[in-house]
Amino acid sequence: MELTTTSHALKEWAVAINALEHGQTIMLLRKGGIHEKNGRFQVAHEQILLYPTYEHQQACMLKAEYANLVSPVTSGWHPEKVPISSWAQVTDILPVSDESIVNALFPFHIWNENFISDRLKWKPRQAMYILLLRTYKLPQVVEIPYLQEYSGCRSWIDLAPTIAIQDTEAVLSDSHYTELVHEIRSVILGNT
Repeated sequence: MELTTTSHALKEWAVAINALEHGQTIMLLRKGGIHEKNGRFQVAHEQILLYPTYEHQQACMLKAEYANLVSPVTSGWHPEKVPISSWAQVTDILPVSDESIVNALFPFHIWNENFISDRLKWKPRQAMYILLLRTYKLPQVVEIPYLQEYSGCRSWIDLAPTIAIQDTEAVLSDSHYTELVHEIRSVILGNT
C-alpha cells in the first residue's frame, strides 16, 4: 500500500539531499550512525522524508563541485526550523564490502576518495550499504521546528508532524531513473 503521509525520515547531509533533489545522484552510501539499533545500519521504511543535517558536513569529504556548497557550522548547531522539501522511495539496498566496487561507483555519487576511505575503515567488518533513492519534490517546503529528539548520530528519526507525500513530482523520469539503477547494479554485480 502506498503511503499518502509519513513521519519517517532519513537524516542526511543537506548537500547530499540537495544533489538528490536536483537529479545529480540517486545514491547514498551508508554504514549507519553511532546510535543505530543493534549497531548496524538497517532500512525500516521504504518511503521516507529527507531530513537535512548540517553539523557533520565536511567539504573535504566531497567532490570539488559539491564542496563549495557546504557552510561550516559549530558543533551542535541546527536550524530552529528544519526545511523538509522532498521524500524518497528506497528502491534498492545493496551491501558492498569490496573497495574496488565502491571505487567503481565513484561517478554515481557526490563524495570523494577521502570519504570512501574513511567509511570503509570505520567498522571494517561491516558492509557499506548503497541506497538507491527515487526522490520526489514536495509541492512546497514544509518547515518543522527542530526538536531535541532529532539530534544524535543516527540515520532514522520520526518527525513530530506527519507530512503529505502525495501530489509530488519525481525528480527524474521513470526511464532515466531505471537506466541509472541498471548502470549501478551492473557495476556492483559485474564486480562480485
